[in-house]
Amino acid sequence: MLCAISGEAPQVPVVSPKSGSVFEKRLVEAYIGEHGKDPVNGEELATEDLIDIKSQRVVRPRPPTLTSIPSLLSVFQEEWDALALETYTLRQTLAQTRQELSSALYQHDAAVRVIARLTQERDEARDALSKVTVGATRTAGGGDEMQVDSAGLPEAVVARVEETQAALSKTRRKRPVPENWATSEAISSYQPKESSDALYPGGKALSVHSSGELALVGGTEGVVGVYSINDKRVAQTLQTNGPVTDALWAGDKAVVASATGSVKVFENGNEVASFNSHAGEATALALHATGDIVASVGADKSYVLYDLTTNSVLTQVFSDASLLSVNFHPDGHLIAAGGVDGKIKIFNTTSGTPAADYSSSGPVKGLFFSENGVFLAAVAENSTVVSIWDLRHSKETKVLDTGSKVDSIYWDYTGQFLLTGGPSGVTVQQFTKSTKEWSEPLRSAVPAAAVQWGPAAQSIVVLNAEGGITVLEA
Repeated sequence: MLCAISGEAPQVPVVSPKSGSVFEKRLVEAYIGEHGKDPVNGEELATEDLIDIKSQRVVRPRPPTLTSIPSLLSVFQEEWDALALETYTLRQTLAQTRQELSSALYQHDAAVRVIARLTQERDEARDALSKVTVGATRTAGGGDEMQVDSAGLPEAVVARVEETQAALSKTRRKRPVPENWATSEAISSYQPKESSDALYPGGKALSVHSSGELALVGGTEGVVGVYSINDKRVAQTLQTNGPVTDALWAGDKAVVASATGSVKVFENGNEVASFNSHAGEATALALHATGDIVASVGADKSYVLYDLTTNSVLTQVFSDASLLSVNFHPDGHLIAAGGVDGKIKIFNTTSGTPAADYSSSGPVKGLFFSENGVFLAAVAENSTVVSIWDLRHSKETKVLDTGSKVDSIYWDYTGQFLLTGGPSGVTVQQFTKSTKEWSEPLRSAVPAAAVQWGPAAQSIVVLNAEGGITVLEA
């Protein structure tokens, strides 16, 4: 009767009911304590299941090999060698454990430092937020409290965005240039034809209506004028609650952003909605391809989407830096925001998840997607160059040096002409698709704080720093 583990006669024999094998009790109990199974067939086994075998204790005779001093020395040498090998293995394991412990302690220390930094930034942000007065009303009818966390868009809005993208992306690149669209030769002959008096000092907000007859003009006095280009006069005034930072037409609705963080919507001269989602200045606005979704960015490091059909806030997405500029991709599935940290952050419109991140030479003052959806133009604050990014390869493919400071950029509908404006004048940069070359058909000395194309690019509307309007035509 031999132990199934040691192969020797057991001193305290027990038998396993699972396999019927005989074991030395101390050996099988140690095995069961570690594995919980029968050593022979691997079935579940507990120490309580073992059956003791009653047998007479037999004194084992000394092996014949241990009856002499040389044989004893040989056995001791073997034992010593085994002990030395085991000690070496233990030292190796100890060194490896020490290294793993050192790495774990370093990672723990780094994590504690990051948590401390983030906690400090959170406390600073909360302190700054507590010092900013934000109105409680978000919509004209009074509604929800200010949204502080990003939320997904409603399914109906997501469907509108996706339908618009599907419809536009099919025809965008094959879309022919309209017959009445301005040519390079015509643009090169543009001259200032008419100018208005200074309307709103410090003006930097300009938006031309799709009809080409009206323009929104805003300045530091908190008033936006609806300027009639044909009649050369202010046809209507819209009152907001702080210096105007941006304005745009959404169909026949006027959307105005102010330095107090409010975004107001006007229709037929009446305020129909007011939003106060930004804790701080609302710096720029953009219109989605659907025509009824507007985005605003602000100094509070967030962009907000508004639904003008329901006059409600759709979502607010936060980034890691204050934002200065914003623009939608012509298909509407992407939204780009420029930060004071020199980063151009591109997000998925429906989910708010980051899609790309480009670096600029300074705070990103202006952004504009080309109509073909391939290029993104960006200009940094106090810069004389416009960077052209290829979205297909996520790299900067062209740097256009205008030779003077650029404050405003605007791409035309055909994607041929990129309009730039600054204190020293206006330029038009032309991209020829067949040769993939850039040229400059127009350079005018008319100072500009903001610029925009008129209908069919047949004119250029310029807003100067004094709030006056100048129109350039052939």
